[in-house]
Amino acid sequence: MAEKVIARSARKVYPSMAGDVPAIVDFDLSIEEGEFVCLVGPSGCGKSTFLRILAGLDDLSGGEARIVPGTDPKRPLNNVVFQEYAIFPWKTVLENVAFGLEMRGVPRAERLEIASSWLAKVGLKRFASYYPSQISGGMKQRVSIARALANDPEVLLMDEPLGALDAQTRAVLQEELLRLWEESHKTVLYVTHSIDEAVLLGDRVVLMTAHPGTKKSEFVVDLPRPRDLSTTSTARYAELTGAIWDDLRDEVRAAMEAQR
Repeated sequence: MAEKVIARSARKVYPSMAGDVPAIVDFDLSIEEGEFVCLVGPSGCGKSTFLRILAGLDDLSGGEARIVPGTDPKRPLNNVVFQEYAIFPWKTVLENVAFGLEMRGVPRAERLEIASSWLAKVGLKRFASYYPSQISGGMKQRVSIARALANDPEVLLMDEPLGALDAQTRAVLQEELLRLWEESHKTVLYVTHSIDEAVLLGDRVVLMTAHPGTKKSEFVVDLPRPRDLSTTSTARYAELTGAIWDDLRDEVRAAMEAQR
């Protein structure tokens, strides 16, 4: 498979009154087309910073970090799903899902048909005419995910998209993401603090060190697909989550010490 996301010696430095503060140093990553990669590390290690750089929302200080464009100039290069519910309160659920298509100039009838189809896939079709204030947090995040997928980006960037949800809703949406990914095989970079979530969702789990963040190691998740929550009860799942935590434990401690 061809490389879709490339980072080589990526570096991000923020200026401050006390001098430059490095957020990411010498970070390398390669993601193949159609691969689901989860990025895990302690708080403040630069996971979200790297994702924002790939999304074009922040600039590199050095090195390289980019998405390799495909052959269709009409497709957006990426879409981001944030932890916060980044949907418009004055638009209906259907209008929110259709927003990206509207910005691309897709005719109204076509974009509403596509948006309606994606609402059906995430189980929200009967809420199409509702406004965000009328639906739950989990439903709002499903709207965000449907909007990103409806826009058909080449790469889907997800920054703790389920982090603010209660445990039950999070579990339901994890299965929803697994099902949607099986249908689309979209290239995904997924930032999360949860090792359990990363192993359930990802083809690979990439670990970052404590601040300043760089790549520490990676694990191939060789659990068979399709997956669902029953995967979490298997011996191999427990083995992988344990091994990743063993490798990450010292970085989490280092991050906690730095905050004291």
